[in-house]
Amino acid sequence: MFINAISEINEAQFEQKPKEHYNYTMRSGEHLLSELFNAALQAVDPYKSTARHAEIIRSLYQRCNCRKLYVAGFGKAACRMAISIEGNLSVPIDAGIVITKYGHCADNPSGIKVHEAGHPLPDENGLTGTNEIINLLSNADDKTLVLCLISGGGSALLVSPFKGITLYEKRTVTDLLLKAGADIHELNTVRKHISSVKGGRLTEIAYPARVLSLILSDVIGDRVDVIASGPTSPDSSTYADALRVLEKFGLLEKIPRSIYDILRNGAGGLIPETPKESSAVFRKVDNIIIGSNRKALEGAREKAESLGFNTEIISPEISGEAAETAKWLARKAVPVRKDRHYGKPMCLLSGGETTVTVRGDGLGGRNTELALAFAMEINGYDGITLLSAGTDGTDGPTDAAGAIVNGSTVRKARAMGLDPHEYLKNNDSYNFFKKTGDLLITGPTGTNVMDIQITIIE
Repeated sequence: MFINAISEINEAQFEQKPKEHYNYTMRSGEHLLSELFNAALQAVDPYKSTARHAEIIRSLYQRCNCRKLYVAGFGKAACRMAISIEGNLSVPIDAGIVITKYGHCADNPSGIKVHEAGHPLPDENGLTGTNEIINLLSNADDKTLVLCLISGGGSALLVSPFKGITLYEKRTVTDLLLKAGADIHELNTVRKHISSVKGGRLTEIAYPARVLSLILSDVIGDRVDVIASGPTSPDSSTYADALRVLEKFGLLEKIPRSIYDILRNGAGGLIPETPKESSAVFRKVDNIIIGSNRKALEGAREKAESLGFNTEIISPEISGEAAETAKWLARKAVPVRKDRHYGKPMCLLSGGETTVTVRGDGLGGRNTELALAFAMEINGYDGITLLSAGTDGTDGPTDAAGAIVNGSTVRKARAMGLDPHEYLKNNDSYNFFKKTGDLLITGPTGTNVMDIQITIIE
């Protein structure tokens, strides 16, 4: 299934469109889900979300008597945010550099340099782009406003390994943690302490400039010290915390020796910690969340209610193993399907970021894994349909955003000779849905606020 996602939005229109009044029964389950998914994406459109803050940027520039404006962007939404700044800010941009994931820049900003780079594992292009940002911000002075455009994916894209660590070694640690099922807080705790730009260190480079960060959140709780590993935020974690994360997943003996030595020396006080809240470098720093998973869910809820659904956001903070989350979601949906007292169809909305502990050698992401496990739980319950997708349009190392399933998905698969249990066991959910035809393919959406699940119950 293909959805023309966020790129179709008219960027000149910021006002809320009137609610549409038509009956949900006129649409198929997949068509309904695509409408709701697009409504969620539109609610966190990077262009519009950034444009709404143009006046704040202009006002700050004037109040601090700044003479230069530098733009540094990194993340999957960096291009659309940069284009919005160019189109809506009345202050001239002296220089700008953004780094985004391959394929996530359909249109380049005219005066801001773009680097496309690797994600979730960093590559040389990310290193090159980051070095250019470091050089740019090193020239900032107290009459410079540094505007940082931060979005999900920034941890991999803004990459500058700590002195003594190679890019390959950093990739190795990232890969080990991802496959072990570390959540984003744990992953970024380690990333901060093997980086020269994360955990507030980018602010140290820009000091004494004024720094304003506009942030699209892709982490549960919208913690600015975790989003993109908090390059412009005080860091509350420590080298000792990073060692504990690696110990938790049994990785201390698997990581490169250079990384272990730096973390151990840092925990022993031989290497300065990441800057904390008391540091003077944060006295002229403002971090603003301009979009989040909850805002996306609110957009989907408004659309669902306009279509006649009873709608509930059951959680914007789901986490844990994808397969276990699927069971929890099924336990929410099945009782609603059985209860005949609801006068309208029901729409349950949830979001967050699950994890997958890789035990097999298949292909898939957390959304297709969740969808497959959910399909197994609701097998035989007609009238329940689920979409689980990444808002960035990418689910793990695949070209899918996620998948759409219902009560007949497993029955259909078995008729094709597919064993869903074996595919789930082998972490091969992508190939399962590729064969059943239930993949959700959107292409890069231009935004990133974690994952969402939309469950409609007739």
